[in-house]
Amino acid sequence: MLTSLYRHGDVFLQATLPPTGPLHLAPHLTLAHGGTTGHAHRIAETHAAHLYDGSGPHRYLHVTAAHATLTHEEHAPIRLPAGWYRVWRQREYTPVAVRVVLD
Repeated sequence: MLTSLYRHGDVFLQATLPPTGPLHLAPHLTLAHGGTTGHAHRIAETHAAHLYDGSGPHRYLHVTAAHATLTHEEHAPIRLPAGWYRVWRQREYTPVAVRVVLD
């Protein structure tokens, strides 16, 4: 089985089955904020998706419309088809700690 993966700067999305654990609906559609520029990875169409915080570091995006557009000021937009996606930030190793990469 092939899994659809999307990379949008330092944000990764993986098509997945609906999560089974507890989810908390986020009041926005911002997947991640850039730490150095203040820019954000967000869904452009407010009616097209819901963002959920799961247990642990992952978020889940549920695209409920035929598609949703992931935007960011420094990256080309990505059109995501309907479905569930696990969302996470890229990490990097340093001798001090593993840390989240900031766009």
